[in-house]
Amino acid sequence: MRLMKLKCGKASMASMFLLLIAVAAAAAQRLEFDVVSVKPGDPNKRGGVGSNANRFAATDASLRQLLRFAFDVRDFQISGGPDWMDSAKFTIQATIPSTTTIPPGVEGLTIHRRMAQSLMADRFKLSARKITREEPVYELVVNRSGSRLKEVTEGRGNVQFESGLLVGSAAPMWILVNQLSQQLGRAVIDKTGLTARYDFTLHWTPDFDSPAGRDAAGAAADSGPSVFAAVQDDLGLRLVSTRGPVEILVIDHVEKPDPN
Repeated sequence: MRLMKLKCGKASMASMFLLLIAVAAAAAQRLEFDVVSVKPGDPNKRGGVGSNANRFAATDASLRQLLRFAFDVRDFQISGGPDWMDSAKFTIQATIPSTTTIPPGVEGLTIHRRMAQSLMADRFKLSARKITREEPVYELVVNRSGSRLKEVTEGRGNVQFESGLLVGSAAPMWILVNQLSQQLGRAVIDKTGLTARYDFTLHWTPDFDSPAGRDAAGAAADSGPSVFAAVQDDLGLRLVSTRGPVEILVIDHVEKPDPN
């Protein structure tokens, strides 16, 4: 009887192992857009990248903007690249295959990113790799006086951004962290332990000369609050400078695509 149980246990473990292999293979499957059009964009316009359940679109977008979307990185995480990284612009229209269902939220966005990676490999001949190296980072922590974020239970979660103004509505912490990282030009690591969704307004005076290196003590007295001071005053949080691992996208090769 014991021997029978042992055999059944091994069979179950083998089945589970095969299932895990199948899941991993499905996750690694190459995802592609259905129909793709790539044309030169207007180099004098500031473009952007967007997607929805049915299509992907980039209008007058630079290579840097395309990389940011496809690989979910910020400017300071991109290493290498051609001299036309920002000057050349591209307008891209791509449709989602009818057999592919795009779920809402982060899972659906991940599928779009993987399809965009395939597009860039095919049309831009992109060869890139991700490495991790130790870099200066900021840790975002709760201030001694406590968080001033307003916890909410309803809302889709989004932010509105202007120069020196960030307004969050039912936003999880990762959205705030991403926006701060882009503003500061340095990775921000969430150490707050805050897991809900929040409404907040962050207002500061942008430092156009050195977005990554300025701290509150270096701000001019008549220039208004720095982003560091505003994070403390408006959000009840604090940015602590330290070092930590940062994922870097290294561009080994890329070409301008042939238009179609």
